[in-house]
Amino acid sequence: MTDLSYETLKTFEGRAAATSGEGKDPVNEPMIRHWCEAMGDANSAYAGADPIAPPTMLQAWTMGGLSGHQGRSAAYDELFALLDGAGYTSVVATDCEQEYLRALRPGDEITFDAVIESVSERKTTKLGTGHFVTTRMDVRAGGEPAGTHRFRILKYAPAARKPQGKRPRPVINRDNAGFWEGVARHQLLIQRCGGCRTLRFPWLPGCNACGSLEWDTVEASGEGTVYSYVVMHHPPFPAFDPPYAVGLIDLAEGVRMVSNVVGVPSDKVRIGQPVRLEFQWVDKELELPMFRAVEGMVGTAGGGV
Repeated sequence: MTDLSYETLKTFEGRAAATSGEGKDPVNEPMIRHWCEAMGDANSAYAGADPIAPPTMLQAWTMGGLSGHQGRSAAYDELFALLDGAGYTSVVATDCEQEYLRALRPGDEITFDAVIESVSERKTTKLGTGHFVTTRMDVRAGGEPAGTHRFRILKYAPAARKPQGKRPRPVINRDNAGFWEGVARHQLLIQRCGGCRTLRFPWLPGCNACGSLEWDTVEASGEGTVYSYVVMHHPPFPAFDPPYAVGLIDLAEGVRMVSNVVGVPSDKVRIGQPVRLEFQWVDKELELPMFRAVEGMVGTAGGGV
């Protein structure tokens, strides 16, 4: 993290963040219905022969979706690049304020402009040190002012956190004790049905393919690929240091298991990425199987779930 001149950041105040933006859809009843169902809002004003849109939907009509909008300004991108380059690479939304000037009705065509209203001095929060950036969006319906939406975020450098406490302990019982005994020997054991020979994981008392209660084990080779994954940021838990990747690993034997993906930054984990089993001590008493990304090998493009 490097110091940024506050005078430099102040020069962005008043500059356009978006110009001549257009809502991708006019105000419409299906979106109103979905919103009301999701929010549990049964106000009769939002249904019937002449409905209005819930005022709090104001921002919804301006959102660009995954493909974004065409009108975002160079100043907005320049400000964020400046903050990223200084080490303020994380972002969290903090609050929003809305003002309503007229009701929106189905068929209203939405246009808007946005401005970088303010950039704060450097602030230190529990999340880390950074700058609050507030944008103001002026929303119009059919060319008439309809409302104002202020959105504030914190661009920050995450505070260093040290994991505290112990990881939760696995629940070991008669059905899975053999698995944990294998882990203690640095073996990843997979159950194999004694009837139909189907492999299964996680461990179960009986086969879900044929129902047989007979089984033995095979040792996994340790080779696999990332089938899917999530990156955990919040909420923080004792003994965990976010962000970290939790992967659903496709083992070479044809079964899948959940474990951490290590060896690469969490934002570099990819679906299809080759991984290899290793055992890591997470504290003085607990050793767990994890999967290390294979160096020099990149999987197919994709994202987490």
